[in-house]
Amino acid sequence: MNSHFNPDKQHTLKQSVGISGTGLHTGVLADLTLKPANAGFGIQFQRVDLPNKPVIKADCDLVTDTSRGTTLESNGAKVSTVEHLLAALVGMGVDNVLIEINGPEIPIKDGSAMAFIDLIEEVGVEEQDAAKLWYSIDENLYLTDEEKRVEMVIMPAREYQITTLIDFNSPVLGTQHAELKSMRHFKEKISRSRTFCFLHELEMLLQHNLIKGGDVNNAIVVVDKPIGEEELSRLKKIFNKDDIEVKSEGYLNNLELRFPNEPARHKLLDIVGDLALIGYPVKGRVIANRPGHSSNVEFARLIKKHIKANKHLKGVPHYDPAVPPVYDLQYIEKTLPHRFPFLLVDKIIELTDERIVGVKNVTFNEWFFQGHFPQNPVMPGVLQIEALAQCGGILAINLAGEGQYDTYFLKIDNCKFKQMVRPGDTMILKMELTAPIRRGICEMRGTVYVGGKVATEADLVAQIVKR
Repeated sequence: MNSHFNPDKQHTLKQSVGISGTGLHTGVLADLTLKPANAGFGIQFQRVDLPNKPVIKADCDLVTDTSRGTTLESNGAKVSTVEHLLAALVGMGVDNVLIEINGPEIPIKDGSAMAFIDLIEEVGVEEQDAAKLWYSIDENLYLTDEEKRVEMVIMPAREYQITTLIDFNSPVLGTQHAELKSMRHFKEKISRSRTFCFLHELEMLLQHNLIKGGDVNNAIVVVDKPIGEEELSRLKKIFNKDDIEVKSEGYLNNLELRFPNEPARHKLLDIVGDLALIGYPVKGRVIANRPGHSSNVEFARLIKKHIKANKHLKGVPHYDPAVPPVYDLQYIEKTLPHRFPFLLVDKIIELTDERIVGVKNVTFNEWFFQGHFPQNPVMPGVLQIEALAQCGGILAINLAGEGQYDTYFLKIDNCKFKQMVRPGDTMILKMELTAPIRRGICEMRGTVYVGGKVATEADLVAQIVKR
């Protein structure tokens, strides 16, 4: 990513760009084209070789197989081994792209994400006129699988960071770890790390004809047991190479390692690709012990479910009673023409030229509880709207400049009461301008939060009148 890259904006490609190659497992040659897409489009695959050219969204809920790479399936179409391409898109900050492919599997190239990074850099990344809404993880989320000895956690952090630990009980790999402190370093530190497999896995896959596109150049082969002459000559035939041998470190001499911990870095690359399937950009620190595609995808589902359940809390203002308010009751009384029993804002805790946040503490001593369901004290909805309006009035008067002003309601729209407000509740009143103030007309969106949940919301229009 270049130094001018704005991570808070959405990005796509400047123009279309293509690549061809063979799929590792299917051995099918496919042409792949990455095409620019509108803001909000996300990442979608399209099987242009099938009738009706079905589209498959990059979404963890559409994963149907993780046995060898990650496979997505939707609308009767499949696309497999998507993780390295997805990792390259995330690593280069591309949010919106249509991936056209005329085969069932993404080309493996050299087993890393480098070919796709080169492709993206060939055309360049373009900033779009739309905000990228990050989802900040606010609590630790865990995934454990005791059988596979997998542990994954995502914790609150300012940036998206990943640490992977691998331990295969292999004297060759030992325990390795890799980390990525910022996605800015993905290209140089992670993208070139290639996929790896153990020799015993390779033999099983070859016997069952499961890696038809395997090639001496796209995987690191780990040899974790002694091999005899017979096996060596079979490997020479498979790899079509005369000088196959096991290096002292326990790797087949088909490739030179790019990093001492290349396998751990490749596992990190897979996580970046698989967690792209959450569908939301996240800020948080991932620590993954012995990760694999099935647990990565399960973890993506867990995070997506958490985000969907808590997304509505994204706009909840933070209220700390220990912090002095922006405006106290004395200021509010000077500004608003309201008095007991009709002053419904206790303090203002946030104020900008576009939004205001106030607080109203509801006690059992409120005058309206005497007559409004006396046996079942519930604050009247109209008074919640009045509290919002008073809060909005302070914002409007604040923006109006010198002089004394009053604000009057002109319209209330889209009003919804979602939960009751009762004695003991603290109402957080948020009002946001939805349009600049013109000729004294002020349009606002109001929300009442209680206990971190939306209690009431409405669109309000008021007029500011000079006294």
